[in-house]
Amino acid sequence: MTTFVDRVELHVAAGNGGHGCASVHREKFKPLGGPDGGNGGRGGDVILVVDQSVTTLLEYHHSPHRKATNGKPGEGGNRAGKDGQDLVLTVPDGTVILDKKGNVLADLVGHGTTYVAAQGGRGGLGNAALASARRKAPGFALLGEPGDLQDIVLELKTVADVALVGYPSAGKSSLISVLSAAKPKIADYPFTTLVPNLGVVTAGSTVYTIADVPGLIPGASQGRGLGLEFLRHVERCSVLVHVLDTATLESDRDPVTDLDVIEEELKQYGGLDDRPRIVVLNKIDIPDGQDLADMIRPDLEERGYRVFEVSAVARTGLKELSFALADIVAKARAAKPKEEATRIVIRPKAVDDAGFTVTYDEHEDVYRVRGEKPERWVRQTDFNNDEAVGYLADRLNRLGVEDELMKAGARAGDGVAIGSDENSVVFDWEPSMMAGAEMLGRRGEDHRLEAPRPATQRRRDRQAQRDDAQREFDEFEAF
Repeated sequence: MTTFVDRVELHVAAGNGGHGCASVHREKFKPLGGPDGGNGGRGGDVILVVDQSVTTLLEYHHSPHRKATNGKPGEGGNRAGKDGQDLVLTVPDGTVILDKKGNVLADLVGHGTTYVAAQGGRGGLGNAALASARRKAPGFALLGEPGDLQDIVLELKTVADVALVGYPSAGKSSLISVLSAAKPKIADYPFTTLVPNLGVVTAGSTVYTIADVPGLIPGASQGRGLGLEFLRHVERCSVLVHVLDTATLESDRDPVTDLDVIEEELKQYGGLDDRPRIVVLNKIDIPDGQDLADMIRPDLEERGYRVFEVSAVARTGLKELSFALADIVAKARAAKPKEEATRIVIRPKAVDDAGFTVTYDEHEDVYRVRGEKPERWVRQTDFNNDEAVGYLADRLNRLGVEDELMKAGARAGDGVAIGSDENSVVFDWEPSMMAGAEMLGRRGEDHRLEAPRPATQRRRDRQAQRDDAQREFDEFEAF
């Protein structure tokens, strides 16, 4: 059974905003007491929070679909809907959030660090909030916005100061068990360690963490063995410790060759060239191991490595190694730039920035309007209610969309699409649709929408012509 997972794909959905309520206050002797529809509640967010007590992403491996609760709709009597509850997901320290294309969205390091993975939708306004001097009793309310849907990838990169790397059965697990209080699985067969193990070491006044990375083999950077799956766990370390087996029973291996092979795999993986290296010659308690260590130590020191001879079983050489690692970690921490408080940068919009753009789409034969406000207003509009559609037209007119359409060359009856190519609302534009409550009829009606719209028919005629031409071409090819 899987107990450690360091990479998962998570599908998160924020809560939808609640719809606003269209209601009219009624009581005895006051049949029309004015609008009293309440606003809808906000949808819940999906928030990722670092919790140092969490060490694996196993929970999300078994249940990758997570959704926050929706906001409640508004009610009559000016009662607003309840906001949706945020969904808080705890992740281990060192979790990196990526999108489906591999772009880094956030790097969560430090207890309590948060990231909003999906934002809840806004609640729709009730007709009480939409009432004005010109529209005293709106017969409609705004719809709640849908919450965000996101597909993200969570990758865990262990936050450790020291990383132990080496061949399987080189003694890394034994070494971390005697240097710290960690209790990894130890056995005399390869790939005993299947997950990274963390331990805390105290050397004088320095306290640092040490990670035992599962054994690497040739080709690990291309996916062989367990190396590629866990090489990411050495990216955050300050120093790399090569644990070499001086008592290996394999005739085609020797410690120096093992070091060269592991260094080549680290080079192929990339991003670790600047990390200091230390070489640990392990298992010197065995007579042949001590002889081999004495033989290869001069060669390793000529290459510039600091070499330590240790025995995890006999517990020799551990104190010197522990304090040497503490010294390197302390220097690395001192060299890091001090963290500064996040500066709040305010970027006001330009005076002439309307917040939307109007372009002509030749392929679809429509004028396309893109912008945060127009697209949000469209999502909040109930198109089954004529008065709500008229209110949308008034808002777009006040924003200046009609003026920009005229500048772009649009004529009466031309198609106008608001939104992206995949999800847009198309309607026929009529410049005469000016704001004015005097043109309204009964609640829920708008006489401005009763005029014929020829643009739709023109688009159908053009599509029919294209279909006829394609049909004639296909018949010619068949002939």
